[in-house]
Amino acid sequence: MHRFIAAERANHSVSTLCRVLGISRGGFYAAERRAPSKRQLDDERILVAIREIHKDSRETYGAPRVHAMLARRGVHPARKRVARLMRSEGLTGLVKRRRGRTTVRVPGLATSPDLVRREWNPTERNRLWVADITYCRTWEGWLYLAAVLDCHSRRVVGWSIRQGLEAELVTEAIEMAVARRRPAEGLVHHSDRGSQYVSLAFGERCREAGIDLSMTEGGSPLDNAVAESFFATLKRELVNRCSWATRADLRVAVFEWIEVFYNRQRAHSALAFQPPAAFEAVLLLQRSVA
Repeated sequence: MHRFIAAERANHSVSTLCRVLGISRGGFYAAERRAPSKRQLDDERILVAIREIHKDSRETYGAPRVHAMLARRGVHPARKRVARLMRSEGLTGLVKRRRGRTTVRVPGLATSPDLVRREWNPTERNRLWVADITYCRTWEGWLYLAAVLDCHSRRVVGWSIRQGLEAELVTEAIEMAVARRRPAEGLVHHSDRGSQYVSLAFGERCREAGIDLSMTEGGSPLDNAVAESFFATLKRELVNRCSWATRADLRVAVFEWIEVFYNRQRAHSALAFQPPAAFEAVLLLQRSVA
């Protein structure tokens, strides 16, 4: 309350502010003369770190992730205290929106069985990849983004962005993933049953790489939950935060968000709040010295 009055003194008189808030002017001035308490000083110290973490997250982290990042710095306030301090500063995370529909099923085309059955935690990388497509609006028209994620680390290993929903969109994404990761045989690629993923070109490219295809059997988002979650995050933290004038602007922003921020910097709750690249690096190091 004292902080609020101090901040609003330039706009309103102290008398008016005290009357609205139901406190005496004498009490306000007495509190102003008192030295800050230890808790107030601790709050200020924690707030400095909170502001830095929130800014570094591109203003996307809510209290749970900020709380986890504070712990990494050796600062251990209660989660409710972090939430209270963030509210006092007007710092918030981003709110989820519902995704639109990009899956187009084609009756009569052969599909693959669901080999995953909502088991999203392989013990090694390059054992299970998940894939999906989303749409992004610009003033010039739509762009469509296909992405492939490694379920072990949640890292985006391949992606493609195009103006159309042709099969080339998903084929380019899997080609990038294969070129980067060079997976051994036995890798499972899981997607929905959209026309792009059941196309002959996509199936042939996966067979050439020794990849086993898996596809959702129902229409539930939970059947491809990791990919759905990734695209919800992309929309919330990048695409829906502003209006994109050109497709070129959005292409550049998507590249930077995936390759710089998401894969290398963004704390992931499923990875004990590590970025995917750091999570993989730690595991590879541990296995090399074992």
